[in-house]
Amino acid sequence: MPGFEVHESDGEVGFAVRVQPRASRNAIEGVRNGALLIRLTAPPVEGEANEALVGLLAARLHVPKSAVRILSGARGRTKRIAVRGVTAAQMQALAGSADD
Repeated sequence: MPGFEVHESDGEVGFAVRVQPRASRNAIEGVRNGALLIRLTAPPVEGEANEALVGLLAARLHVPKSAVRILSGARGRTKRIAVRGVTAAQMQALAGSADD
């Protein structure tokens, strides 16, 4: 997918996400400004949105929650994520099959 950068190394992929908390539904909306746009129903308090983000990515990528890590941006809307056990191609496919 153009504009979506995924880096693969040591059995994990790294990529950027842009989170919109307090949305009407949990959804992957595509790519904006090089980051995967993800809407979450959870509020951005006490780590709830981060937990929802990890859960959504783990479910969509069919990996355990422990395979998904927030590398940076835990307190902001733009985050760097690493996921073990998936390939760059799988991430590109997830970005390309955004929820409608």
